[in-house]
Amino acid sequence: MPRLALYTLIVCTLAVVAAVISFARGSLLGIVWVALAGLASNMAWYYLRRAKAERQAGGGATG
Repeated sequence: MPRLALYTLIVCTLAVVAAVISFARGSLLGIVWVALAGLASNMAWYYLRRAKAERQAGGGATG
């Protein structure tokens, strides 16, 4: 797994936890955490797909 994808998954997980805590305390600040979790999730998918495409392009050319 690419390092950047791992970091963004960690950020996504922490943002979800922060959103749950915010909403549990009755704060609407959780909306910001949900947005951050969505952004981090999209970034993780991007980095995972990019690494997969690079592996396929590299593997197809050599083998």
